Amino acid sequence: MKLATLKNNTRDGQLVVVNRALTHCQAVPDLAATLQQTLDDWANVAPRLQRVYESLNSNPEQQHTFDPTLCHSPLPRAYQWADGSAYVNHVELVRKARNAEMPESFWRDPLMYQGGSDSFLGPRDDIPVASKAWGIDFEAEIAVITNDLPMGASVDDSEKSICLFMLVNDVSLRSLIPAELAKGFGFFQSKPSSAFSPVAVTADELGSAWHDGRVHLPLRVDFNQQAFGRAHAGRDMTFNFPQLIAHAAKTRPMSAGAIIGSGTVSNKHNTDHGLAIGDGGLGYSCIAEVRMIETIEHGAPKTSFMQYGDRVHIDMHNDAGESIFGAIDQQVVPYPET
Repeated sequence: MKLATLKNNTRDGQLVVVNRALTHCQAVPDLAATLQQTLDDWANVAPRLQRVYESLNSNPEQQHTFDPTLCHSPLPRAYQWADGSAYVNHVELVRKARNAEMPESFWRDPLMYQGGSDSFLGPRDDIPVASKAWGIDFEAEIAVITNDLPMGASVDDSEKSICLFMLVNDVSLRSLIPAELAKGFGFFQSKPSSAFSPVAVTADELGSAWHDGRVHLPLRVDFNQQAFGRAHAGRDMTFNFPQLIAHAAKTRPMSAGAIIGSGTVSNKHNTDHGLAIGDGGLGYSCIAEVRMIETIEHGAPKTSFMQYGDRVHIDMHNDAGESIFGAIDQQVVPYPET
């Protein structure tokens, strides 16, 4: 099943069911007005939405054309957005680039930060930033949306809590990060609004690609219309989604609609760090990783962060070459002066 939220005159938009081909959609106001309302009563509402979905796939032309440019992120705002760093290769590169040893515990205990969830960007919305000097970067990731989960939930129960999957652009302002982390209190200003894919999908839409708590498909990232990343999301993922959810729930319950992110998808090349697509590798899911490798190899980064007018495109295809979630496609723009 595929679900989306269309923009309207409300904060939380209008829930629609989208057909598998992402060409048509149907509003379901008699079942649920919003995705959050659906998640709050998932056991009862989801089977009824599934029947709508099956009918829509059989007769899509009887419904409205689906236009991803009219979409909010599936949850325009959420009660919880916690982003992990499941690809420890990425973390290791960050440390190596500044000649710092990585604690051994990072391989056993996930990193996670709590992001702002009160105002997500839509998947085709511009990314407004007040200064290019802030080091604008994209981070291509996968996220899951959970059902209610009690504090201290097991890994098995955490996997059962997963309702939906999405793609993420976790926007980062890299030049603001060092000063924030130096305070010893984590990210805040350096993590502006994130954006999520046009649709959220249930696990069956991933087919055999969903196993071992991981999505075993390449994450496609284009930067300014050039292939930038094809990192495989199922590889080099040290902590799977059930483990990340259980980590988040260790000291607090997870409420229906909580979003848990994977962190930047990152692969090694053979046993070494990643390699650019042009050099025969799988590329990268953020600019920072390129700069880390340049620093390691040449002593300083050469690639600049995003500038005004730069565009990032994030998508994931199934084995038939069809988009599963629809694409995140965003351009960086100056934040308008007031």
